[in-house]
Amino acid sequence: SGVPKLWLLPTSPTLSPAIPPFVKLGLTIAYTVAYSLLFLFVYVQLWLILHYRHKRFSYQAVFLFFCLLWAALRTILFSFYFKDFVTANSLAPFTFWLLYCFPVCLQFFTLSLMNLYFVYTCCMLLDHAKMIFPPNSRLPLHLGFLLVSLLFLVVNLTCALLVKITHAETKTIVLVRVAINDSLFVLCAISLSFCLWKIAKMSLANIYLESKGTSVCQITAVGVVIILLYTSRACYNLVAISLTSYNHINTFDYDWYNVSDQADLQTQLGDKGYLVFGVILFIWELLPTTLVVLFFRVRRPVQSLVSESVQKESSVGLI
Repeated sequence: SGVPKLWLLPTSPTLSPAIPPFVKLGLTIAYTVAYSLLFLFVYVQLWLILHYRHKRFSYQAVFLFFCLLWAALRTILFSFYFKDFVTANSLAPFTFWLLYCFPVCLQFFTLSLMNLYFVYTCCMLLDHAKMIFPPNSRLPLHLGFLLVSLLFLVVNLTCALLVKITHAETKTIVLVRVAINDSLFVLCAISLSFCLWKIAKMSLANIYLESKGTSVCQITAVGVVIILLYTSRACYNLVAISLTSYNHINTFDYDWYNVSDQADLQTQLGDKGYLVFGVILFIWELLPTTLVVLFFRVRRPVQSLVSESVQKESSVGLI
């Protein structure tokens, strides 16, 4: 009759989340546990510096402190996603910078320190080879890396606040950030690769590095991986920015092309964006930071190892 047959009417598709809630919860737990474990490991390393009476202000201590602060900020960030996903996407400008962007600054500071560390390693080896390295050139070197780090910090902070406060020309602002900061990442990576190349060519390198508890092979492997990761990160950010203006791109359907390493290309980080952001942090942050922490982990002093072996031998009657 005149009553329409409902089963013949076209039905609209049922809307469903891009990622099932249990997958998002599982990822949040995995991210939080990973960063928490790294935080605890670095905390133990800093405690061992005091326990073994190592230098309290050294390259190793500063490295580990930066990594501890980085892991703490990332743990706090992902803890937001347990209960309040909306809050994590609508933070105040400075809080957003502190949790999303400042960890990237800490990574750059770590890379700059690695450059200084390996430059001084080269200098020590050159001194052993009776080649003169002027002591007064250390101050300009320190100031140079300090100014570069300050430039990175100022650009990062300014661009992050502009994106969150003005909400205009986001792509242009992020492009400026990526062009300056990622160029600094690449330049530091090139400088690091040059230092590693110089160290590998020196005949005294293995002897000196073994006295420090490492070897040429170890520092070369760690350095090469970090260089490749940071260089690929810069390339990814450039690709992400260049493809944001396109609406239809054949991708893996995870919107990888509009999620930067600081999540500042989107005003809201949705389900798919959250997944991609976590993968980005795992590949380009957690992996290189873990390598740095393992490389600069605290080792037992040689004297304590010798005394311990003597005590064991005396207890079994060998001496």
